[in-house]
Amino acid sequence: MLESIPNRKIIHIDMDAFYASVEQMDNPELRGKPIAVGGAENRGVVSAASYEARKFGVRSAISGVLAKKYCPELIFVKPRFDRYREISKKIHKIFRDYTDLIEPLSLDEAYLDVTQNKKGNPSASLLAQEIRLRIFNEVGLTASAGISVNKFVAKIASDYNKPNGQKTVNPDEVIAFLEALPIQKFYGVGKVTTEKMFQLGIFTGLDLKSKSVEFLEKHFGKSGSFYYNVVRGIYNSEVRSNRITKSVAAEYTFDSNLSSEVFMVEKLEKIANELERRLKKHNISGKTITLKIKYSDFTQQTRSKTMPYFISDKALILETVKELLYQEKMKDSVRLLGISLSNLNTEIKKTIVVQLKFDF
Repeated sequence: MLESIPNRKIIHIDMDAFYASVEQMDNPELRGKPIAVGGAENRGVVSAASYEARKFGVRSAISGVLAKKYCPELIFVKPRFDRYREISKKIHKIFRDYTDLIEPLSLDEAYLDVTQNKKGNPSASLLAQEIRLRIFNEVGLTASAGISVNKFVAKIASDYNKPNGQKTVNPDEVIAFLEALPIQKFYGVGKVTTEKMFQLGIFTGLDLKSKSVEFLEKHFGKSGSFYYNVVRGIYNSEVRSNRITKSVAAEYTFDSNLSSEVFMVEKLEKIANELERRLKKHNISGKTITLKIKYSDFTQQTRSKTMPYFISDKALILETVKELLYQEKMKDSVRLLGISLSNLNTEIKKTIVVQLKFDF
């Protein structure tokens, strides 16, 4: 094992098609059928898809209309987030039997540091297998796991043997594993970055490793040093059980596009009300207000302003958002608006859900 790689044992647990699997578990008539959670209305977006639906190309974040085109037999199910949170709590209760070092990423995935664990078991692979078995027996759902020396590699590994499988990348296997990895499989490398890397002749981890840090920083800015390090197995971020909230947001997709700022202000007032409620519930305030605008052609724009003091009051939030709204003319009709508050006073606060959505 390289000296630069910390001697940690990290498990990344990722529930298999979580929302869809919960719906199939609760409703036996849906089992074995292609289902999509969300996306039923004309302008809806799929939140999750069962593995039966994924075979047809249905996946999260695509429109319900497109999903139905891909899979005419697709069954749409309304999301039940209270139920998903209830199941997630049961799963995390199992996690706590093994370690207190748990970093949730969402309702359906989390990192566990089992370097020192409550079972006294030196094998992280066996622990992951036991945790997955308990989730299946006690909750009724399957989970996949990735096990390795850091969060970055564990996250990638958990996707290898889905669904209901696990992959371990041992310390002496990390470098070879990363070198052989297709660049699009690197966690944090999205579609746009993948295309850019392809243009630069970077198709695998080995190609990435051949580039100097200066080359990568020239083409990818601050992310360049990140890519330079991770392909060498260097990722020292610890599992943090109390992750700091970086932003709180509320947004809404409209039934029909809005073309008048007057109507947008009306909607933004409701969004600001919801944001204030969430902020005050957790005693959070922030300095940077961001207005998110998604146009009818799905292009997205953000406009931000940083205040000299912390705020959480809806009146101040709305006043600033209106200023951002009229900052420049809309380039098209608008399908979604959102408000987020960042630069928060959360240095010692526990994490809450970062992205908050709601229905009018």
